[in-house]
Amino acid sequence: MGGVGSPACSQLRSRPCLLPQKHWPPGTQCITKHDHSKPKTHQLAFRKGDIVTITALCEEKGWYRAKHNETGEEGLLSASSVREREAIRIDPTLSLMPWFHGKISGVEAVQALQPPEDGLFLVRESIRHPGDYVLCVSFGKEVIHYRVVYEENRLSIDATVSFYNLIDMIEHYMKDQGAICTKLVKPKPKPGTKSAEQELAKAGWLLNLQHLMLGDKIGEGEFGAVLQGEYMGQKVAVKNIKCDVTAQAFLAETTAMTKVRHKNLVRLLGVILHNGLYIVMEFMAKGNLVNFLRTRGRSVVQAKQLIQFALDISQGMDYLESKKLVHRDLAARNILVSEENVAKVSDFGLAKVDLKGTDISKLPVKWTAPEALKHNKFSTKSDVWSYGILLWEVFSYGRAPYPKMTLKEVAELVEKGHRMEAPEECPPFIYALMKSCWETEPGKRPSFKKITEKLQKQLKHIGGS
Repeated sequence: MGGVGSPACSQLRSRPCLLPQKHWPPGTQCITKHDHSKPKTHQLAFRKGDIVTITALCEEKGWYRAKHNETGEEGLLSASSVREREAIRIDPTLSLMPWFHGKISGVEAVQALQPPEDGLFLVRESIRHPGDYVLCVSFGKEVIHYRVVYEENRLSIDATVSFYNLIDMIEHYMKDQGAICTKLVKPKPKPGTKSAEQELAKAGWLLNLQHLMLGDKIGEGEFGAVLQGEYMGQKVAVKNIKCDVTAQAFLAETTAMTKVRHKNLVRLLGVILHNGLYIVMEFMAKGNLVNFLRTRGRSVVQAKQLIQFALDISQGMDYLESKKLVHRDLAARNILVSEENVAKVSDFGLAKVDLKGTDISKLPVKWTAPEALKHNKFSTKSDVWSYGILLWEVFSYGRAPYPKMTLKEVAELVEKGHRMEAPEECPPFIYALMKSCWETEPGKRPSFKKITEKLQKQLKHIGGS
């Protein structure tokens, strides 16, 4: 190869990065800024607005090796021809199912599907059969109504094929006419909603299902399995949410993740709308921090490494704090560890539906600040309280906090001012930091910026001693 396609570029994977850190690392998704339909040898062809994945950095300054997300072709492109993906604004009108109109009558559905257009469709709740749905399709000059029966957690129109959810069903009938009068062509959006699919695609976060290979289950989240996978040759972790309503709730987490980029936050690679929602994230080889510590223990993980983990987490949280994002569920189980032993915060930005209301059995009580338990007040300061509990988990090598106490006892005793004792062999300054995070008055708790400064100072002191 001559010029840009020099042999050095084919040996990229083993070479150090020669470009400044502000450039995008391998795995980054970018959007092309213009057409490049007549590429030179070894260069990648693309149209304006295509999504490409950076696979490696070239030694020639300002060039990348990249893979086209649609075609799967790989080649070289210049840094000036791509831009970073846009952050998506958290918007309550954004819907994974803009064609879902809720509880409207058949007559209202017919009115909504005017003027007639073959394949124009919407879905409504069945008024006559509560719990079922109706698919309404315009064909010829009529609107045909298909009852969608819901039984045994599956949806079906004609019993020959069944679906996990409405998203799955609509996707199927847009590709295959099957038992209905015509393929679904065009969704009729409910007034006041925007298509999340279109917005994700426009901003560059919608990934191609064909390039995703799913592997073994590596975890079980509250709302679905977490699987190991591969996307365009890169190892990934994939969260699959099959329930429509939960998938819609997870849009908030996903849009929050498009806004942030930090070395101590688990990176979102993109989203796939299929069987509900696939959230594709960077793969963290050493799993969650609780299991990491429990399976290694004191003999393997030294105190300095624990302080480094504590610093990694506080830096990630300081960044979230600067973006005015509240985590709400900060705990060692939601911290993941990379191959290089870097701790990263995951599962942030999720406005969990079960946090509304006062049933404390639905909250992670042992990690939740008193004002959040009592008055549902979540803030960065309630995250700081949770961080104090997380520190206790880290320095006790993954033990569950408040050992041998029921959730009710924890809630009552914390309210009365009870605080946990220091874990065995915990450095005094760490225990002092924990207690400062557990101040009853939220305003008296330190900021994550202050926590970060204290930990950096301590690590420097250890390094110099």
